[in-house]
Formats: sequence, C-alpha cells, structure tokens
Amino acid sequence: MRTFSIVVMLVIASMAGSAAAQAEDCDEASSQLSMNMCADQEFEAADKQLNATYRQVTGRLKGDQAATSLLIKAQRAWLSFRDAQCEFAASANAQGSISPMLIAQCRSAATHARTKELEALLHCEEGDMSCPVPGP
Repeated sequence: MRTFSIVVMLVIASMAGSAAAQAEDCDEASSQLSMNMCADQEFEAADKQLNATYRQVTGRLKGDQAATSLLIKAQRAWLSFRDAQCEFAASANAQGSISPMLIAQCRSAATHARTKELEALLHCEEGDMSCPVPGP
C-alpha cells in the first residue's frame, strides 16, 4: 500500500510539473488544466497589485485609527463578497473542469476593479470632502 501511495504521489508531481510548463505560455494554453492555471496566475497578479495598492492607502491613513479600522472592515467585507459572488457566477459549472478558470477570471476582474477604486482614493482632488484618504 505504501508503494502505491508513493507511485501516485510521483505521478501527481510529474503532472503538476508538466502543467506548470504548459502554463508558462498562456497565449498558447489549450488544455483546460493549463487554462485554469493561467487564469489562476492572472488572479495572483491582480491580487498582488491589489495588496500593494491597499498598503499605499493604509500608509496614508497612519495615525487615523478610526479610518484604518473602517477600511479594514470594508476590505474584509469586499473580499467575502467577491469570493461569494464569483462562486455564484460560476455555479452553473460548479462540477465541471472549467469551474476553477471561471472563478479565477471572475476574481481577477473584481480585483482589478477594486484596485482601481483604491487607486482613486490615492488621487483625490484637494478639498474633496468625500475622500477619506489624505494626500501625500
């Protein structure tokens, strides 16, 4: 039984390595596995940019604990909403192999939109009373 488990793990590892190699050229992705991996890579890049922008906003809020707490609360709620909305959006294909790609694409689109919202807070016009983020 132990030998069988080791063989299965080796097969899975080799498949993962092969899939990673396929995913490197996302313009040429043709299998569902490679398209899923490419969509996930796009989401990871979008999430990285969101986190960088979020850090810029929280950096500007230093010293304003009330505003920082409200931003954290809003961001957590937004993350929960994004993930639930994307699960719902892909629910018609929840059992299919395309589901991970659909969820990742939805999360990427929502994450890009949220990043733009946060970036706008970094460029408020002076005197804009609806902007909770002070200028640099």
